Amino acid sequence: MLDIERILQEDRLIRAMTGLNSQAFNALLPSFTEASEKSLIKPEIKRKRAMGGGRKATLREMKDKLFYILLYCKCYPTFDLMSVLFNFDRSCAHQWVHGLLPILEVSLGDKKALPVRQLTSRKEFVEKFPFVKKVILDGTERPVQRRPDNEKQKEYYSGKKKRHTRKHITGSTDEKRVIYLSKGRGGKAHDKKQLDEENLGEYIPNDVAIEGDLGFKGLEQEYENVYLPHKKPKGKELSALQKIQNRELSRERVKCEQAQAGIKRYNCVTAVYRNRVPDFDDRLRLNSTGLWNFYLDAA
Repeated sequence: MLDIERILQEDRLIRAMTGLNSQAFNALLPSFTEASEKSLIKPEIKRKRAMGGGRKATLREMKDKLFYILLYCKCYPTFDLMSVLFNFDRSCAHQWVHGLLPILEVSLGDKKALPVRQLTSRKEFVEKFPFVKKVILDGTERPVQRRPDNEKQKEYYSGKKKRHTRKHITGSTDEKRVIYLSKGRGGKAHDKKQLDEENLGEYIPNDVAIEGDLGFKGLEQEYENVYLPHKKPKGKELSALQKIQNRELSRERVKCEQAQAGIKRYNCVTAVYRNRVPDFDDRLRLNSTGLWNFYLDAA
């Protein structure tokens, strides 16, 4: 079994295996402990024995449980490998992951680190993000296995990536914080079409700038606060002024790319998705985004 105590004492090891440094790990632990204790309280179920009875779990301490689920998100090992590392059965490795990930999500929510999944009004945007003056949009994809069904696989084939993927739309701030994360879609969906279906632009106030790449071409015709790079005309060149404006926009949009790089430190959102539980990849993306936002606050 892994020497968890040694790992938690060495900052380099804990960074490599959890994506957090010691300071951020210790800051998240109390919230994770509280969320775990609340998950055990189920008034609708009449207990036959006192809480804590029965065979003792391999992962007894809260720091071990938090380390376990962070290791899974960071390294995305198979359940067979997790069972060897922690000295229990493969089925137990599966149960621990699917039991602890919702607890991690709740603890990140308590820390106000999770991005918004859907907006319903401009008033809601202002209430949740009163100091945000710019939203940088970007589409991100992760590879998935090809579906056996010929018709279903077409929904996931990305012409841009030339492989089967799942796609999310994110909205970031100048501080590299991701404040919005859309639902996952098949890679066939275009960035602009997916954004229209989410209706995000309608709920961002006019005094908040929206920046994007050419994947959102056409959005500037619908809203006055949208700023996109100039597209090179076919058979022509961009003017000197347009090139300067594109470079300035790229300097501002790099914060969004850095946020995406921070999220993609977690292999569970970059490696080929292999889990079978429906929409589990969406939950992995949500937790990885929350961990990145929390790291910005706590590290």
